[in-house]
Amino acid sequence: MKIAQSKVTAQGQISMPGEIRRKLGIGPGSVPEWDEHEDRAVVRRVGRFSCQDVHDALFREKEGREPGANVKQAIRKYIRKRHARS
Repeated sequence: MKIAQSKVTAQGQISMPGEIRRKLGIGPGSVPEWDEHEDRAVVRRVGRFSCQDVHDALFREKEGREPGANVKQAIRKYIRKRHARS
């Protein structure tokens, strides 16, 4: 089932169809991620945190955190600490 089409410019750029942007929740400043799967290109929205960020936020033993205990709060705390200005 074909949803939409795009043309590639001479510079290798494309315009993402509005229907696809809305379905993926992609807006100005978003970063779509491209992946190759067999003979297809897969486009998806990139999450805000890497898998390593989530793992470190949840399973750091030295901070005594219980796995699964308020995941969003644990991630926010870890990211703020990681990116804090000195």
